[in-house]
Amino acid sequence: MELSDLRIFLAVVRAGGIVRASEVLHRAQSSVTARIQVLEEKLGVKLFVRDGRRLQLSPSGHLLVGYAERLVALSQEAVSAVQSDKPTGILRIGAMESTAAVRLPKPLGRFHEQYPDVALELYSGDPRDLVNRVLASELDAALIPDPVSDRRLSTTIIYDEELVIVAEAKHPSISSPKDLRSKSILAFHPGCPHRKRLEDWFARDHAVPERIVEVGSYHLILGCVAVGMGVALIPHCVLDTYTERDRLSVHKLRPKFGHVKIRLAWRKDAPQAKILALSSILLESKQDALASEP
Repeated sequence: MELSDLRIFLAVVRAGGIVRASEVLHRAQSSVTARIQVLEEKLGVKLFVRDGRRLQLSPSGHLLVGYAERLVALSQEAVSAVQSDKPTGILRIGAMESTAAVRLPKPLGRFHEQYPDVALELYSGDPRDLVNRVLASELDAALIPDPVSDRRLSTTIIYDEELVIVAEAKHPSISSPKDLRSKSILAFHPGCPHRKRLEDWFARDHAVPERIVEVGSYHLILGCVAVGMGVALIPHCVLDTYTERDRLSVHKLRPKFGHVKIRLAWRKDAPQAKILALSSILLESKQDALASEP
């Protein structure tokens, strides 16, 4: 059942007949008649009955009118939503846990204030899963670390994230794996890019961690580090949310391991209004945060 057939059906109903409907639609009478017949064949019912020289709706035709009006109106609404420059509908965003917990609350609050008609949904996960969900249109956009190489995606850099090694408070200075008292590391699951970066840091010095303790949250990681269970690589911004920071020592790394760019990524063929609005607010919030730093 085609929307164009429903539009012609409604035109015949509103015009009161084929002749007047053909004039309104600028179509030949034979064309309008043929489309009504096609619609009746698809539905397997008669939509009109002839009363002398006039067409009257059949019981099935009366029933179809309400559905046809709703379907045509819904299609017009969908077109308007896709083509509108104003963000509407649902905005589904993905991010790693650290980004979602530390970076996003304020800008998403600002987004909600400016675009109250947009329903926000936030999902966390590892970058590979987030990219796949964006490509599958299950997410509208995701904040993910470099590298991002899929040609189907558009990206813009939002954050330059500093990563640091954290150890127990009295741990001596750390510049390479040989400086570690314990070669145990605390990290998320294998899909976490920060875990991979820490393992690469070990591999650069031809070393391997003695043990990897997988933990499910940054606060739990920091708590385990504070009692000497091992070391971890975390975004520096996470430390601002930890109330017992004096129980930790923080060790900076060379830029190759100590910095990563976080990009907002979305499908090139996706509707742009919501994404551009989100990108603008994220960048504004970042500039505000930088301006407020001492």
